[in-house]
Amino acid sequence: MTTLKESTSSATSRTHKLTISEILELLSDGNIPLRFSAYDGSAAGPEDAKLGLKLKSPRGTTYLATAPGDLGMARAYVSGDLEPEGVHPGDPYDLLRVMGDELHFRRPSALTLATITRSLGWDLLRPIAPPPQEAIPRWRRIAEGLRHSKTRDAESISHHYDVSNTFYEYVLGESMTYTCAAYTSPEQSLEEAQENKYRLVFEKLGLKEGDRLLDIGCGWGSMVRYAARRGVKVIGATLSREQAEWAQKAIADEGLSELAEVRFSDYRDIAETGFDAVSSIGLTEHIGVSNYPAYFGFIQSKLRDGGLVLNHSITRPDNRSHAKAGSFIDRYVFPDGELTGSGRIISEMQDVGLEVRHEENLREHYALTLAAWCRNLVDNWDACVAEAGEGTARIWGLYMAGSRLGFERNVVQLHQVLGVKLGPKGEAGLPLRPWWDA
Repeated sequence: MTTLKESTSSATSRTHKLTISEILELLSDGNIPLRFSAYDGSAAGPEDAKLGLKLKSPRGTTYLATAPGDLGMARAYVSGDLEPEGVHPGDPYDLLRVMGDELHFRRPSALTLATITRSLGWDLLRPIAPPPQEAIPRWRRIAEGLRHSKTRDAESISHHYDVSNTFYEYVLGESMTYTCAAYTSPEQSLEEAQENKYRLVFEKLGLKEGDRLLDIGCGWGSMVRYAARRGVKVIGATLSREQAEWAQKAIADEGLSELAEVRFSDYRDIAETGFDAVSSIGLTEHIGVSNYPAYFGFIQSKLRDGGLVLNHSITRPDNRSHAKAGSFIDRYVFPDGELTGSGRIISEMQDVGLEVRHEENLREHYALTLAAWCRNLVDNWDACVAEAGEGTARIWGLYMAGSRLGFERNVVQLHQVLGVKLGPKGEAGLPLRPWWDA
């Protein structure tokens, strides 16, 4: 096989047509920590490597070449043209970790680019349709309607959540909870940790029998049912029709219909007021940073004096980074999703008159949660593929494994922020010290 030195010399002389693996060697300075093989018969990296990638078709090359970065990799992976080796496609965490730590690409020179272009040929460099699971580009979404309007938000939520309730049952487990759990130890089971998360939210909000709770972005209604089992009257709202139908059935099956309901509704359409508490678990990521004033203003308007709000959301580790999600997340997971730092969330809550009383970062807890979801996906892989298709199953494996790495490396965090609506004379009516069991 041609060495990196020989390939570089060939690139300079413009006489040698590079193989796919030689192109990878050029772009990575030859430091490839895994075994890479391609459909043209070429290979690179250690022959005894435990982890690898196999590029199976010219279509995969086109995806990689026409959308460099995470979007091209995702297209090739989702379509099955880029196959992981040494890991399950439902949990490529180990592969992503090694690639992130040890595989580094350099900016190619104009001469190198010309050699690569000539080696691949124009047919492979002509853009093709992406996998069908991909949402339209952000610029087209902007052109077609106002971002974070009720219609656009409903479409974005449906894209991600109306996959299949059965698929989510396989991945999320019995709790049907698609938000970060709260672990008492790394050995705790996912179901125990999710139950503990709802217990933590319930106690932070100081809820008791007879209170009224509004749960916005309620998903499949797990928080709604947790509170209703304890005598709290709850309204939940979700923009996913499938979630609402599943949740209403679960409420009825548990005999909680007199206390709880989940509405297929935009949270902005909830007319009731005077709630003792509002919980928002995993919604802030969807609403757009520019809409925070209206969002927290809405919450403030729904609370009675002395009422509490708990905002639980993914955040960035600082307040300076851009809010937009990366290309893969934006196209395949959360269209229009945006993240900012916990400081911005706290400031926006304060600016609408909510006094912040407590906040904490559950970053490591989300890494543990994602690892558990990936195990569920792997354990139920055949059933998940049969239910939602292999492309969708691959998206979830790639997204969850990559997100786990992001939480571990402090690329993203998970914050719970607790606030109170003060009375007219500044009274909060709260204990002097935290009243919940951490």
